[in-house]
Amino acid sequence: MTETTSQATDPTSTPERAVAVPEKPALEGLEATWAQRWKEQGTYAFDRSRPRAEVYSIDTPPPTVSGSLHVGHVFSYTHTDLIARFQRMRGKTVFYPMGWDDNGLPTERRVQNYFGVRCDPSLPYDADFTPPEKPDPKKQVPISRPNFVELCERLVEEDEQVFESLWRTLGLSVDWSQTYTTIGPKAQAVSQRAFLRNVARGEAYLQEAPTLWDVTFQTAVAQAELEARDYPGAYHRVAYRRADGTAVHVETTRPELIASVVALIAHPDDERYQPLFGTTVSSPVFGVEVPVLAHPAAEMDKGAGIAMCCTFGDLTDVTWWRELDLPVRTVIGRDGRFTRETPEWLAGEQAATAYAELAGKTVFSAREAMVAALRESGDLDGEPKAIQRKANFYEKGDKPLEIVATRQWYIRNGGRDTALRTEMLERGGEIRWLPAHMRHRYDNWVGGLNGDWLISRQRFFGIPFPAWYPLDDDGEPDYAHPLLPSEVELPVDPSTQAPRGYTEDQRGKPGGFLGDPDVMDTWATSSLTPQIAGGWETDDDLWQRVFPMDLATQAHDIIRTWLFSRVVRAHYENGVVPWSHALISGFIVDPDRKKMSKSKGNVVVPNEILDKYGADAVRWRAAIARPGLDSPFDETQMKVGRRLALKVLNVAKFVLGNVGATRPDAVAVSAPVDCALLGRLRGVIAKSTDAFEAYDYTTALETTEKFFWEFCDDYVELVKERAYDPEGGAGTESAQATLALTLDVLTRLLAPFLPYATEEVWSWWHEGSVHRAPWPQVTELGSAAAADPAAVAAVATVLTRVRGAKSQAKVSMRAEVAQVEVRGPQKLLDAVADAESDLRSAGKIVGDLVLTPDETVGELAVETRLVEA
Repeated sequence: MTETTSQATDPTSTPERAVAVPEKPALEGLEATWAQRWKEQGTYAFDRSRPRAEVYSIDTPPPTVSGSLHVGHVFSYTHTDLIARFQRMRGKTVFYPMGWDDNGLPTERRVQNYFGVRCDPSLPYDADFTPPEKPDPKKQVPISRPNFVELCERLVEEDEQVFESLWRTLGLSVDWSQTYTTIGPKAQAVSQRAFLRNVARGEAYLQEAPTLWDVTFQTAVAQAELEARDYPGAYHRVAYRRADGTAVHVETTRPELIASVVALIAHPDDERYQPLFGTTVSSPVFGVEVPVLAHPAAEMDKGAGIAMCCTFGDLTDVTWWRELDLPVRTVIGRDGRFTRETPEWLAGEQAATAYAELAGKTVFSAREAMVAALRESGDLDGEPKAIQRKANFYEKGDKPLEIVATRQWYIRNGGRDTALRTEMLERGGEIRWLPAHMRHRYDNWVGGLNGDWLISRQRFFGIPFPAWYPLDDDGEPDYAHPLLPSEVELPVDPSTQAPRGYTEDQRGKPGGFLGDPDVMDTWATSSLTPQIAGGWETDDDLWQRVFPMDLATQAHDIIRTWLFSRVVRAHYENGVVPWSHALISGFIVDPDRKKMSKSKGNVVVPNEILDKYGADAVRWRAAIARPGLDSPFDETQMKVGRRLALKVLNVAKFVLGNVGATRPDAVAVSAPVDCALLGRLRGVIAKSTDAFEAYDYTTALETTEKFFWEFCDDYVELVKERAYDPEGGAGTESAQATLALTLDVLTRLLAPFLPYATEEVWSWWHEGSVHRAPWPQVTELGSAAAADPAAVAAVATVLTRVRGAKSQAKVSMRAEVAQVEVRGPQKLLDAVADAESDLRSAGKIVGDLVLTPDETVGELAVETRLVEA
């Protein structure tokens, strides 16, 4: 980089360092240069010697490294960084760790496809296993669970490096020595310790109950992971028979579940069915007697007004089953197929024969077979009527969920305990929500909970439950008395370790033990990110300095999962909310306001826009997206941010290359227009600071950027002749001091948004990093800033109108002006008069400058006459 060195024009000045300004400042290469220097110099390192009052701690979402980042991630993580940088400049030491969410289903799927393998827990560990040279996702090689976990760990480590590189390029001021994962030994110990304490206090429990089940991924699904989607279906009007053969018609979208019906349900006030309550009817095709019962959840105006209760077709069935104390008759297994063995309640000849046509079939095939049987028996009234219905899906799945009875671990969250639900709502009220209306989403979620939090998953790569179950003499597990480790033994893996008092050769044998085969849901781990990152129970010194944290940041779609789950865990373990503020970002949507997704093909890849426009431009665009609001993405907007970053370099070169190393000194400011500029800057500092304190980074940017362009386009042009006057004098000193002070302040005000351009400029004339410099204070501007800021606007108006007249006349800006007449309020005319010398120099006014008082004019009226050629 070629540099020129300039000294102040005042020979008596004693600058801290010479100014070194490149001949041609450029944005290219700044990311690599400064990211490396920040890394080497520990610019963003957390100072753990500072007391809690001087610490600002952030709980930022650990991205799923097995996924792919899109522009929405870049924007939301930038929002966090804006606050971190502001707080650091305000004098806080910022605890800003980065986590990697690397466990769970997304990682497993990626490993299966990447290496061409699948996990088979029955296989032994193969220490010499090598993945196929040419992986075939369609012919996956079975491997042991330990081998599979090793591949997962290997792949996520590579993914983490890619993610870190992108975050560093974006300029996140993360302390990279404070990283953590949601699957490593530290996270395992924290998650298992918290779980054991939940169990000991009765907050976690094991229960066999109806469970939402994804048949593709073979795992239980929590309420928070549900996604309602339109799904094609059909109403089938089928006939149940009373003892006298009279038909009772029911309309159902799931005729295949007639085999699992335990009752017909109607509303207690429905006069059509009141005579049937307490009686039984015979099911079509199977001929099984089922009771007719009343329940207020039945909808009289839907279909025939009477419904089948199957165990289980939907969540309403679960409610009826529980509240009416009905039996369980499950016909669909975990694989999504009808059980191959004939259920005992279908043991009669007619029922068994009919069920044989369904056994082993998928739900779809069984439905077709059942409709054919209904037609044949004459129990189908008319043809099915096609409809679109809402069905529950696992958010990562592509088939409707089934409900099967399984044994799972739960944590109480208020879904079945009104007192606990009230406590959770009160906890929400202790958080400052940004924006405030996002609290309603939290309240609505908590108020709508219909069950406790299911935290176990039937997967392989995750944190295992620290539990074993003793086997009786018949080899049956005693789930009521699990074998639990002590906290000092953590972390443990029951699939490869024996419990205390047992040996490995007793695994699976009568009188021995069985390890819990499940792993914790990813939210059960990431719900403890403050504890994992903050050193809970392992680093008390750190813990006392950072917890409760100051800020949680995330998108609004995971309020129900990540945010709420962290509140639950901190409520149980620490008796507080885990942070004081929750900053919620909106979605970045495409120009048609559709959410970006890979399936829609409208995702913007971060690397592409970073390479094309630079990190400062991308960060600028992110900063104009206000908290909580969805923001349409238009790539051309990046050009505006890039133009701003480049202008920062160029105006700094322009100022410093001529003013030199003049130190920012408000005492030297004396000229009225200079004082007016500082008066305007005083308001900018105050408004920008107030906005940042309120977490309104967008207003802070808008305020600073508007002044920056006024400074460049109006003030610099106005005073450059005076500032560069070789004769010097008080007026020149005033202009130079104002330019230096304003550039210094603006560089700091823009630093959170444009970290690279501002750091580059700062390095030209200051020691250290701008990101460690103090945030600007109005007191820095001295008494000169008490001047009326309107004065500088008045002078700028005259200069703009003079230039406009030259543009309209299609002459050079250096063309001379014969006369300028300005009419307006006396107060503004006085400001113009004070700046007459600057105006004449900047506008090339060689003739008269006529100032005519006119209080009837709201703004200055300017008439310009050019010198005739």
